[in-house]
Amino acid sequence: MSKVILITGASTGLGAATARILAPQNKIIVHYYSSKEAAEKVAKDVEENGGEAFLIQEDLTSEEACIRLVREVANRYSKLDILINNAGGLIRRQAAQELEWRLMLDTFSLNTFSAMKISSLCIPLLEKGEDPNIINISSIAMRHGAPGATIYGACKGAIDSFTRGLANELAPKIRVNAVAPGVIDTPFHKKVSTPEKMKKFKEITPIKRIGKAIHIAKTIKFLIDNDFIAGETIDVNGGLFMR
Repeated sequence: MSKVILITGASTGLGAATARILAPQNKIIVHYYSSKEAAEKVAKDVEENGGEAFLIQEDLTSEEACIRLVREVANRYSKLDILINNAGGLIRRQAAQELEWRLMLDTFSLNTFSAMKISSLCIPLLEKGEDPNIINISSIAMRHGAPGATIYGACKGAIDSFTRGLANELAPKIRVNAVAPGVIDTPFHKKVSTPEKMKKFKEITPIKRIGKAIHIAKTIKFLIDNDFIAGETIDVNGGLFMR
């Protein structure tokens, strides 16, 4: 049966890879903010792989934008099977002794508040879906912290806690899980990590390589396919963090 899948931040990186791997026979809602050309390429790839693509542009750092996004989804589809809260990013690095209130608000709005609000708004649509899922994207940053990215790590820690709370509250009808990527070769790191830093990440990762977006996309697909996993955060990081 064809699934209706909303992926936020789907124009590049993890979201784009996930849209492509889930494309066959499914309806993929490709959300993006500024990367229109890249989003259109993802939509084309989805359709070439046997899916249907629908593009939505919104800046999810405001409540009003989250409401508009979900309203547009509801106007087009009568249900939602899968919500993947992927939109986010490290706005900029900042030392802990210099934390700015505005940066804290902006970072939490982008990485945490948007996922929480969209999840809440999508519940009525998900309740009509087939084996409905919410999958949140966390980060290894919430496991061990990251110098200069303390706010970002805190945001992802909140997502981890939100995942478990929501999983309890929405069970048994809607399953909620999360994925915590390690260092992945995406535009995320091209903006905030120097080549020297990426080399260091590779050296300290036990399997001695940087991850790829497809590694995360495959994990998301696994969570969708396995209907006995709920309230879990799966770490995909090459052994950089072990439990």
